[in-house]
Amino acid sequence: MTRGPAAPGWPSASPPPGCDWLSWELSDVAELPRVREELRRSPVVDGTADLRDRLVLVLDEMASNALRHGGGCVEAAVRRTGDAFLVAVSDGDARTPPTPAVDRDPSEGGLGLYLIAELSTAHGWYADGTAKTVWAVLPPL
Repeated sequence: MTRGPAAPGWPSASPPPGCDWLSWELSDVAELPRVREELRRSPVVDGTADLRDRLVLVLDEMASNALRHGGGCVEAAVRRTGDAFLVAVSDGDARTPPTPAVDRDPSEGGLGLYLIAELSTAHGWYADGTAKTVWAVLPPL
């Protein structure tokens, strides 16, 4: 595993270990409605509707970024880590760190990484071979 340069607000770091997971292999953003529904209905996520909504939002932001900008081969997962949840999404572009929008009009998009950082208690990314993984830990609240 290698770590690349830190992106603003996105440290190059490994996530905490997790268990009891859900995972998906994705090739198109058109698959995301199905993934959102599976996550909402999953017994692995035994929290409140607010927790489910936050997990869906974070997973959707990460997966859509990976599908649009990450060079294909997208894998997404949600794992339990203690009483919190780890959301991790890998793509095929290990050379490019996650890059939050800087000095951009919010109407142009690109603010998803800021949103993920705001909702999470920890977040980061790392590269392993030809894959990059972006991750965030969400507390149960």
